[in-house]
Amino acid sequence: MRLRNVKGAKEMLEANPLVIQDINDKKGQWKDIFGNNKPIYIEIGMGKGQFILEMARRNPDKNFIGIEKYSSVLVRAIEKCEDFTGDNLRFICMNAESITDVFDTHEVSGIYLNFSDPWPKERHIKRRLTYRGFWERYNQILNPEGQVIFKTDNRPLFDFSLEEAAAAHWTLEDVSFDLHNSPQAEGNVMTEYEAKFSSLGNPIHRLIASR
Repeated sequence: MRLRNVKGAKEMLEANPLVIQDINDKKGQWKDIFGNNKPIYIEIGMGKGQFILEMARRNPDKNFIGIEKYSSVLVRAIEKCEDFTGDNLRFICMNAESITDVFDTHEVSGIYLNFSDPWPKERHIKRRLTYRGFWERYNQILNPEGQVIFKTDNRPLFDFSLEEAAAAHWTLEDVSFDLHNSPQAEGNVMTEYEAKFSSLGNPIHRLIASR
């Protein structure tokens, strides 16, 4: 998918106080950045930010960090935050491969992966956010009670993710192949893609994994 470049995106992100700069020296410092000891939850590949913003609004007792590698996409999320008055939301523009350089051991309480790029070609398998190499990264930064919650409408990617989680020795706490038509849908916060795909009749798949 080709992304449309947003003129001045880099400058807009640098000027916004919700976007954390110089992330390479923030490892182990996130509670200081938020100024409290609330648990920290991250969304990797947050897109235009609908999910993470709503989570922050609903859960003022938790801190949230949205991670997006494309500045042109992150700018759209920032625009959604113009009327957000909470103090529990921050953003990072970075590649998820470097996540263990930015978060310390057990520093994160939960990880959300929503409608991640499926990278369908076999040669790109290691780029998938549910490839076993990423499960190893998640294991490093999550606290012992932490969970990874993954949603997608892509069945081949979901099946792959179930296999990779098991191969990385994670426990599947909950698996749904049609989330919106199941009891587990209670309290579910939808992303932009989720609302779109669900309206087309696509079943939404979700897994919750722990160690």
